[in-house]
Amino acid sequence: MLDDTLKAQLQTYLGMLRQPIRLIASLDDSETGVEIRTLLETIVSLSDKVALDTTGHDARTPSFVVARDGETSGVRFAGLPLGHEFTSLVLALLWTGGHPPKVEQDVMDAIKALDGDFNFEVYMSLTCHNCPDVVQALSLMAIFNPKVKTVVIEGGAFQQEIADREIMAVPMVFLNGEVFGSGRMNVEEIVAKLDTNAGAREAVKLNAKENFDVLIVGGGPAGAAAAVYAARKGIRVGVAAERFGGQTNDTMAIENYISVLETDGPKFAAALDQQVRHYGVDIMNLQRAAKVIPASEQGGLVQVQMENGGILKARTVILSTGARWRNVNVPGEQEYKNKGVAYCPHCDGPLFKGKKTAVIGGGNSGIEAAIDLAGIVEHVTVIEFADQLKADAVLVNKLNSLPNVTVHTNAQTTQITGDGSKVNGISFKDRATGTEHHVELAGVFVQIGLVPNTEFLKETLELTKFGEIVVDAKGHTNVPGVFAAGDCTTVPYKQIVIAAGEGAKAALSAFDYLIRTPVHVA
Repeated sequence: MLDDTLKAQLQTYLGMLRQPIRLIASLDDSETGVEIRTLLETIVSLSDKVALDTTGHDARTPSFVVARDGETSGVRFAGLPLGHEFTSLVLALLWTGGHPPKVEQDVMDAIKALDGDFNFEVYMSLTCHNCPDVVQALSLMAIFNPKVKTVVIEGGAFQQEIADREIMAVPMVFLNGEVFGSGRMNVEEIVAKLDTNAGAREAVKLNAKENFDVLIVGGGPAGAAAAVYAARKGIRVGVAAERFGGQTNDTMAIENYISVLETDGPKFAAALDQQVRHYGVDIMNLQRAAKVIPASEQGGLVQVQMENGGILKARTVILSTGARWRNVNVPGEQEYKNKGVAYCPHCDGPLFKGKKTAVIGGGNSGIEAAIDLAGIVEHVTVIEFADQLKADAVLVNKLNSLPNVTVHTNAQTTQITGDGSKVNGISFKDRATGTEHHVELAGVFVQIGLVPNTEFLKETLELTKFGEIVVDAKGHTNVPGVFAAGDCTTVPYKQIVIAAGEGAKAALSAFDYLIRTPVHVA
């Protein structure tokens, strides 16, 4: 199950355990149950601080609990935590065994201060790259707050539960039996959602911060590059980001970033975070901008108001708020989101194994999604509005070689249909003839491009009709002291490498502005 390399790595990690732990297993004779027993016996063989107890009798079998020695509760894994979740298992072992987590102290304090009964169930798939963040966050909470209980459920091993609860997207989180949330969430987001006073306290912290020389709004590749380039000038730099890493968190494979042969989005986002922190940048996560207030006079301070009410002030501001998936905006899309309407084929594709699906969009993202899904599902229908697919020729050729894919070009999606609880079909119109078509299926993946996250700037900056921030060749906006970079701007080709370059350029332009503009004295 684990090759020699993985075993050696795991043994190294288990050497970091500071106190004994127990693996309490509830097993059966199923294939998954046998695999779990083999995995647990392998773990025990690699450390004298780990003991195996196979006398568990949990209702959800096969499963096992990672618990401190002498205790019976901890993080429960139902199903086999391999694939993307192997790291989650390793971290649960380490944290339970006393190895400190790499989490800010104020976050740990907030976790320990949570009061109430919190029984979490998180459904994941082993191919989901968004799931580990949620699994690890809820595992951390359960390990360090006895009032939090967490069960991690691998959907492939508990398919009847998936069907009974009509789960069609992962990660899916239930709290005390009710839906808590779906999609990628980090521990700060989860704690903030549970702690209703967190926003007000955070606003007070923001208001108390010293003025920045450069304040960057947004933490994707553009924002991270801007932060590094600005911080290396020896000035005070801050990043206010809703989710550090931006869209890269939701990207599976990155194979075109120069000098990096291959990586995945979460690893890339983590590397961005690490490098920015290396330069002492003040990173303020979970911050969504609500308003930008231009400086009242030359050399004054630009203010950025956050949705929680906090206000940050800076001599210059770089907007790198990125973009988000575009909705197709037809009846049924919102009603059946996460009930058959999905946006991440890597995460949710396995939930449609053996079923019929559709992909809306014929660009690179859409065709990559169709190719990926074709290896899992029964059939894929591709619907493209234009009269031909827009993806690269190599992708189109690959798609055309697949026997279980049907392509409709010059087709306008008109409706996503369902039975009230989940998707059961899609309707589209032939734009040339006006003929209406309906295809019965179980899932629809929307892959039709991006919308810039700039709605809060409509009354402040010059935007195009598409919502992009108008910038010149140096990243200047039409407001003095305010710069912009990345996917939220008019710069063409929304690519990671381009966003990073534009972020660096904006930082250099902001620094040039600073050294040429006198400091305003109130």
